[in-house]
Amino acid sequence: MFKKILIANRGEIACRVIKTARKMGIATVAVYSEADKDALFVDLADEAVCIGPAASKESYLVADKIIAACKQTGAEAVHPGYGFLSENAEFSRRLEEEGIKFIGPKHYSIAKMGDKIESKKLAIEAKVNTIPGYNDAIAGPAEAVEIAKKIGYPVMIKASAGGGGKGLRVAYNDAEAFEGFSSCVNEARNSFGDDRVFIEKYVLEPRHIEIQVLGDSHGNYVYLNERDCSIQRRHQKVIEEAPSPFVDPEMRKAMGEQAVALARAVNYESAGTVEFVVSGATKEFYFLEMNTRLQVEHPVTELITGLDLVEQMIRVAYGEKLPITQADVGINGWSMECRINAEDPFRGFLPSTGRLVKFQPPKEIPGQVRVDTGVYDGGEISMFYDSMIAKLIVHGATREQAIARMRDALNAFVIRGISSNIPFQAALMQHPVFHSGIFDTGFIPKHYPTGFDASMVPHDDPALLVSVAAYVYRAYTDRSASVSGQLQGHERLVGDKWMVVRLNGAEKENHPVTARPVPGGYHVEYNGENYEILSDWKLGESLFSGTCNGQEFTLQVERHKTKYSLFHWGTRADFMVMSARAAELLALMPEKPAPDLSKFLLSPMPGLLREIAVKVGQEVKAGEKLAIIEAMKMENILKAEQDCKVKKISAAVGESLSVDQIIIEFE
Repeated sequence: MFKKILIANRGEIACRVIKTARKMGIATVAVYSEADKDALFVDLADEAVCIGPAASKESYLVADKIIAACKQTGAEAVHPGYGFLSENAEFSRRLEEEGIKFIGPKHYSIAKMGDKIESKKLAIEAKVNTIPGYNDAIAGPAEAVEIAKKIGYPVMIKASAGGGGKGLRVAYNDAEAFEGFSSCVNEARNSFGDDRVFIEKYVLEPRHIEIQVLGDSHGNYVYLNERDCSIQRRHQKVIEEAPSPFVDPEMRKAMGEQAVALARAVNYESAGTVEFVVSGATKEFYFLEMNTRLQVEHPVTELITGLDLVEQMIRVAYGEKLPITQADVGINGWSMECRINAEDPFRGFLPSTGRLVKFQPPKEIPGQVRVDTGVYDGGEISMFYDSMIAKLIVHGATREQAIARMRDALNAFVIRGISSNIPFQAALMQHPVFHSGIFDTGFIPKHYPTGFDASMVPHDDPALLVSVAAYVYRAYTDRSASVSGQLQGHERLVGDKWMVVRLNGAEKENHPVTARPVPGGYHVEYNGENYEILSDWKLGESLFSGTCNGQEFTLQVERHKTKYSLFHWGTRADFMVMSARAAELLALMPEKPAPDLSKFLLSPMPGLLREIAVKVGQEVKAGEKLAIIEAMKMENILKAEQDCKVKKISAAVGESLSVDQIIIEFE
């Protein structure tokens, strides 16, 4: 077996590969950019080599630097992870020429299947059902519009070397085709170093089903069932599960055999994924693309098959035979994965970067709860790379049990300092349509057409939140009273009624409660009902686990002087707890009006200002493009919300913007 391997990647996937290599007794080398010098994967690896500045094109995408690091450290093989150079045929070929093993498919397989245009042609030759489209690179946006009109809207504009939702747009008209083509070209060039783009028909109400395949150098192939990745936002996967609630055994077999046939056609050696778009009405499936690498969502397959896919990739690269045949592949229970991303779901999912003031993932339980991450408490989420903080994976005997475990795990996932999409994931986990298993890739835009806000995650047991708020307030008050000379007459004060004031924007909801101590907790009276909250929670802890009238629960608590925030099932409830008289006085205080910001275009996120599309004095119509900001490898187009005239441009192209920084001022 290899003695030492280098991981040509960063973050979560680098940590994931190191974990398996360590289990196999293989030493690891990390390569890192200057922005990642304090990253977790750098610390975990046995050796680490800096390969350049923060920008990917100057570090992680430079094959020469990675090969030099291999020679410097004596690494015998390279695992590319996903993204960056993982599907770069030239990189694989270069390694082979240098006598370094590529832990992935051979360069000729990548060239044929990793290129979306070429792979579609190959699939057609192999008589695989494919989606109608234009399968050659397109020269410019005007040509893209003409091709789109011939195919018929809606169309999907895709980067040939794309992946992870980057370099991909859906267009429903000429304007969207023109603009979408330009954005795809730019994203593809920045993310993959390849700006070729093609167009195909967009299948309405599709499901995204993918088949995991494994092949070795001895001609052996297996498919490891399917993953359902239909829950997507802007063509990026949000939730993945295995198996699919949509796929029956006959369909699984047909798709699996077709996936293996494609892999066999290119002598595929390693783990790979054949993606299909499936009609929800007819169950007809069409070849979409083949990812010639490890997928982000590979853990759900691992949990239902018991196989370590990274280990299999390493063993195949070393020349070993697959340890199983197709007859050995089964399905054990149900697994789900939520991608925990650094984005604010309440602000249109804009990227959120900065310091992780607190990072406390749920406790890992073998066979039930798993957390794959590349960050740590106090670490930083950088604007230079993608938005993933962690992958939360659960396993259950049934789909219902897996959903229940995911909800519990999301409740226990503490992230502070930046925003995350946990509230949105929690909302999805309790959505009745998701529970039904009958959905398609349009699920999120259909059910959240105007975005996501707090009203979409109403708590079904507000009495629990009120009771815990009373518990927390009483616990802090009791602690203060125990300090010598503090809060004289404390028992009289806390024994009387006070008001729990829930802050819900400008609307205040007042809840009269009382709380008295009982062994192991507090007895709370609220709305004529009794709630006995028992817990071993300690003051200052983020996680509050206990029972309410014997029913177990876990939620999160955050204290801000006289205010408390509770997080549960995707809901954030902000409370102030005070006496009845204080609540009356608070209600009389005037509301401070918010400042008028309508005359400014503010940066909605930290990022790099790529383009200013207007000039001083220009008349702008509502919906027109004003600027483009690049953050976490994605282009974000800012448009005018109303007709206006540009008075002043306050930021320069190439400038690093902070949240709410003024970009343009209007008359």
